[in-house]
Amino acid sequence: MPANATNSRPRPDHSTLQLPCGHPSCQRYFKTAAGRTKHRLSAHPIIPQPVSAPCPPSPELLDPGNDQQREDDVPFNADEVPRPLSPPADVNAEFYGPKNQFYRNYHKGLDGRPCDENGVFLSPGTLPPPLVERPADDWTPFRNRIEFEAAEFLFCKDQMSASHIDTLLDLWAATLAKHDDHPPFANHRDLYQTIDSIPLGDVPWQNFAVKFCGDKPDVDIPPWMNGSYDVWFRDPREVVRNMLANPMYADEMDYQPYREYASATDERQWKDFMSADWAWDQADEISNDPDTVGATFVPVILGSDKTTVSVGTGNNEYYPLYLSIGNVRNNVRRAHRDAIAVIGFLAMPKTARVHAEDPKFRKFRRQLFHSSLSKILQPLKPGMTKPEVARFGDGHFRRVVYGLGPYIADYEEQVLLGCIVKRWCARCLASRLNLDDDALDRCREYVDALVEEGTLLEIWDDYGIVGDIVPFTNDFPRADINRLIAPDLLHQLIKGAFKDHLVDWVEKYLLLTHGKREAQRIMDDIDRRIAAVASFTGLRRFPEGRGFKQWTGDDSKALMKVYLPAIEGHLPQDIVRAFRALLEFCYLVRRNIITEKTLTEIQDALARFHHYREAFRDAGVVPTFSLPRQHSLKHYIQLIRLFGAPNGLCSSITESKHIKAVKEPWRRSSRFNALGQMLRTNQRLDKLAALRVDFTRRNMLSGTCLSAVVMALRMYQNFFANAPPNGSNANVLDVDEGHDDGEVDDESTVLQADVQLALTPQRRRAKTIAALAAELNITHLPNLLRQFLFEQKHPNDTRDVSEVSEFHFPHYDGGISVFNSASSRFYSPSDLSGIGGMRTEYIRACPQWRNGHARNDCVFVSTKPELEGMQGFDIACVLCFFSFTFQGTTYPCAVIRWFDTVGDSPDEDTGMWIVRPAYRANHSPHMSIIHIDSIYRAAHLIPVYGTQFVSHDLKYYQSYDSFRAYYVNKYADHHAFEIAF
Repeated sequence: MPANATNSRPRPDHSTLQLPCGHPSCQRYFKTAAGRTKHRLSAHPIIPQPVSAPCPPSPELLDPGNDQQREDDVPFNADEVPRPLSPPADVNAEFYGPKNQFYRNYHKGLDGRPCDENGVFLSPGTLPPPLVERPADDWTPFRNRIEFEAAEFLFCKDQMSASHIDTLLDLWAATLAKHDDHPPFANHRDLYQTIDSIPLGDVPWQNFAVKFCGDKPDVDIPPWMNGSYDVWFRDPREVVRNMLANPMYADEMDYQPYREYASATDERQWKDFMSADWAWDQADEISNDPDTVGATFVPVILGSDKTTVSVGTGNNEYYPLYLSIGNVRNNVRRAHRDAIAVIGFLAMPKTARVHAEDPKFRKFRRQLFHSSLSKILQPLKPGMTKPEVARFGDGHFRRVVYGLGPYIADYEEQVLLGCIVKRWCARCLASRLNLDDDALDRCREYVDALVEEGTLLEIWDDYGIVGDIVPFTNDFPRADINRLIAPDLLHQLIKGAFKDHLVDWVEKYLLLTHGKREAQRIMDDIDRRIAAVASFTGLRRFPEGRGFKQWTGDDSKALMKVYLPAIEGHLPQDIVRAFRALLEFCYLVRRNIITEKTLTEIQDALARFHHYREAFRDAGVVPTFSLPRQHSLKHYIQLIRLFGAPNGLCSSITESKHIKAVKEPWRRSSRFNALGQMLRTNQRLDKLAALRVDFTRRNMLSGTCLSAVVMALRMYQNFFANAPPNGSNANVLDVDEGHDDGEVDDESTVLQADVQLALTPQRRRAKTIAALAAELNITHLPNLLRQFLFEQKHPNDTRDVSEVSEFHFPHYDGGISVFNSASSRFYSPSDLSGIGGMRTEYIRACPQWRNGHARNDCVFVSTKPELEGMQGFDIACVLCFFSFTFQGTTYPCAVIRWFDTVGDSPDEDTGMWIVRPAYRANHSPHMSIIHIDSIYRAAHLIPVYGTQFVSHDLKYYQSYDSFRAYYVNKYADHHAFEIAF
């Protein structure tokens, strides 16, 4: 088509319109008002007052005898409970939380008192000393904000190659040539050199070489004995001090050990690392030295794990060493906000196969690991006994004492760390032949005594100790590696006990019991059951079942959510209950907050698992349960008391760090001597991150780069034109700082749930209730709406709506707006969520999901809010969301189909409640219209398959219409597990 064709679409110009979010702590800007509104609703929702709409009646028949609330059902009021007695005088206590629901006893010795830069303690209430401020326009080493944000975009976000950077800069220069201007950088070298000159976050990489120093044979010396092995590292002390000084952590850091209790019951709870016993016990020991009183204890958390960057050719394995500190809270460490840093790349000696099993080589490889760690961590050692002064993110100086904390590692790494023989436990002395026997914990003193008294062969065979290796912790005070092994949810529970053990045992059981042909038929049906599970927010589907080879941790987590109902009916009751017990154990220990009651439930789940797993041994599937990863479950209660909630020390944290610290830098390298390029990339990333923190602290990054430039130009133009600040240019910055009808709250709000309809109604769907009735094929929908309005207008009427004459029902025939979805925002810190623990999920009710089939999600509906768990909820399937305005009030509603709850307790085999579609007396489906404030969140249902085989033609989107009963899937996520009990 000719370039000057008259019907060609005119191309828009780039718009400089920038709409600020308007929230005081938010720096986001938007191109459209709709985008800003959507952001405000999701990131800074206006939390409504408690539900004013009456709860809908339960689909079950009302019992007149239950109209009066029992005395023991009265909601708990914290103000009416007598406060516990004041803590002892030698403990600093503090009440906190809504209505002071909790209190903390803080350690009085190491209490994190602020001091000056010389270590002299300050009087209470003294403000921190001012930082040495630089001018607000000092972007050193960059010349302006454009240069900094361009560098950050090119190097961090887009990770653009050097040649592509040069191409982009040339194109940029071409657009600026007519203005006699230049792009921010001359070429990629100029960009890299500018980043390298950033003075902040500069912890340079160092290295040392290690060689074998033992006796060598006179002839045929193995190559590994003559090799030199380089270890690269950064000063861990400087890395720790940078973390402590990061102002982004100022409100997410604990400065002293504490113990946390519920005010009403004195029940203790464990959450972040500093709330547990290990930090408190260390503080007790450290504070015996009077010079340390008033200091801040800084536990150093380590982790290491080999990782593969490519499945190609050559040496593509690396061995990163990571560091974090126990003072930052678990949510920060899990959120990867630079609270875990790579501090080293360890050497991995390799040799020919003929020498691989040589005892000398194996000893050298083990001792190289420990000697390298000892060498790398030496800069921390002086500060472990003598306090040093460090600046913190809140601006104060404090005296700090370091200590080696827990080590995050999978089992193979634990064997290396603990200097033990494979198949033994790194924490206790239980025999490898029967690991679940009660046994003493390993400790440094006991191991040293065994090494001194016995021979290497004796302690190898009898105690599983590799006696000729010196653990790196022996070089540091108050450190015992056997007591510092952290729990590992990913490898011990999810990929270990669940996937590699129980799931694999199921297939072996079926083969032994039914033979190969029938076993394959059953396994195929299990796969079809898994594939038939309905969609759910955050739930990974398995379209072809679980029959694929390359499993990741995320695959195993997803399978845990749907596997139990899939095997029920094909396997004996005891095996199903073994799965239930293990799943409950996994979900309990994964909680963000663990109470003493939770510990009791964990112990009960473990006892049931040990009991029911015997079905596998009785069937001949396994000869023994002496499996180290499964045995590790015995130590979880002890480890929770020592280190807090295990989700803050899981190896999934370090494995996720592999991506940013190892895999992406490797992909950006030329593959030739890649490690040196990877180290440089990591250093540049740290420099840019540190500079962004500094610019943010100095309020230099308000708004966007474009909004700042436009604002500067407006001020410049207004100054010379002597015009008022608000000119008439329609294509400039909108500086509206107002809010949309109400105060916005961005605090870490802990609320039950806030459900809102989607922002945009569907234009092609029904506009009246009669049209909606025809669309949904619900002829009595107008009458349901009238019943709904009566309930809303008469919230104190205790009669069942069926007892009210239709004459009293309001009449409405106006317009409606139909929506395809709603969002529920609720507090769910145990799941993937925001830094404050809030999570948003979407509830779908649309005739076409992604231009295909219909999707109608199920929900928890609060019908008896005074009761706990599933007894306070009913389940319903959402057929449609809509809203309308009646007598000046807007009602956001949902058309639902009820499910009846089967029984008054969960199913004994699966631990899940069972529901079935509800019907009225005339056998028609029981439907209602409810206010969306009655909806708590989405629910996931899985069919009760029983012993029947699933049809090959069944599709997952037909699941909610094809079965008579369903499990309420409490394993869909951790929040569902906490409410569907």
